[in-house]
Amino acid sequence: MLDSIDEAIVRELRKDARLQNKDLAERVNVAQSTAVVRHRALRERGVITGYHAEIDPSAVGQHVQAMLAVKIRPHTKEIVDPFMAYVLSLPETVALSHVTGPEDFLVHVAVSDVGHLQRLVLDKFTSRREVTEVHTNLLFSHVRKH
Repeated sequence: MLDSIDEAIVRELRKDARLQNKDLAERVNVAQSTAVVRHRALRERGVITGYHAEIDPSAVGQHVQAMLAVKIRPHTKEIVDPFMAYVLSLPETVALSHVTGPEDFLVHVAVSDVGHLQRLVLDKFTSRREVTEVHTNLLFSHVRKH
């Protein structure tokens, strides 16, 4: 459980993970020493699991993004775990979700062009024995909540 101070720290760090401690303390209305201790405790408890840079895919040549809805069979732990590791190892993978419903996975990918997307689907997904279906949806835009 998070108290109101921890919630405020998490909210501010979601907005700006590079926020300096003095600014964080000011925004959540606590002493700088309290902000340091609380921030460290949130990391140690596993509430904060990391920090990352937000990259514009187009700026690095990934002009096309898509969501792949993937069905696998059999849907067992012995197949699911290695499949997830495989998908996460692909450089085109932005995010992976294991879901309920008609598909088993939603894979967010970023690629250079539609030809790259087609090769990715055919060479890296439908060629795998456990993959029985892939539905591809192009993303017009992708916006993260901050």
